[in-house]
Amino acid sequence: MHTIPEGIQAAIDYIEARLTQELDVHDIAARAYVSAFHFQRLFSCLCGLPLGEYIRRRRLTLAAQELTQGMKVIDAALKYGYDSPDSFARAFRRFHGVSPSQVHQPGTLLQSFSPLTIHLQPEGGIMMEYKIVDKAPFTVVGFTRRFNNDTSYQEIPRYWEELLPAQHDICGTFGVCIDTDGKDFDYMIADLYQPWQRVPAACTTRLIPGGTWAVFPCTLSTLQDTNTKMWRDWLPHSTDYKLSGNYNIEYYAPCKEGQNDMYVELWLPIEKA
Repeated sequence: MHTIPEGIQAAIDYIEARLTQELDVHDIAARAYVSAFHFQRLFSCLCGLPLGEYIRRRRLTLAAQELTQGMKVIDAALKYGYDSPDSFARAFRRFHGVSPSQVHQPGTLLQSFSPLTIHLQPEGGIMMEYKIVDKAPFTVVGFTRRFNNDTSYQEIPRYWEELLPAQHDICGTFGVCIDTDGKDFDYMIADLYQPWQRVPAACTTRLIPGGTWAVFPCTLSTLQDTNTKMWRDWLPHSTDYKLSGNYNIEYYAPCKEGQNDMYVELWLPIEKA
């Protein structure tokens, strides 16, 4: 049976063989035998950068090499997937710090980003607390906004800061990530919903299926670090379980008097491997 690191490496090999072709996240994720939604979380945490950024860096690295060998800017733009020489030039300057036309100037420094290799064995032990819990189906109600996987780590905390002080209908018991198309996902700031309750204005409900969850306790200040370790360290080396539904949940416990840091749990849907 293949492991998650082996699957991610197969996906990287697939990307590297097709950097001058159109790449679809569903085709890439299929090489790792996981959904596109879960693949992007795994890739970011295992590789240290979002999937889209990896592809951009590799393409711009190869484009620079070809420009130094005489390729025209317009040909490099088309070969590496840019709509126009102008959009290519903007991306090239952001990555290399110089314009494509400057690559032949004496002393010009260019950036090089090499292909990634996933090591199949961990280099050191990582301690993580977790528990396996079976939960019945439940419904949440809350506000929803769509996010891109590449920028969600930065944008979701700002969403909380923007939304919660402005209204009082939703307390924010849950943060629910739900797949939409494999590239983007819906994020709900939500509470538990009961059928007799009124749905607040601008809110929607969503049924969360029953099933088995791996639950990781942490605090608000350690949430993102724990989330990274969950995807990077625990899941790839769990031989008993594999990913299940295309969603995952953050649970925020009510703050107690005198408590300095909120208790949080990360819920990952799993099933027996």
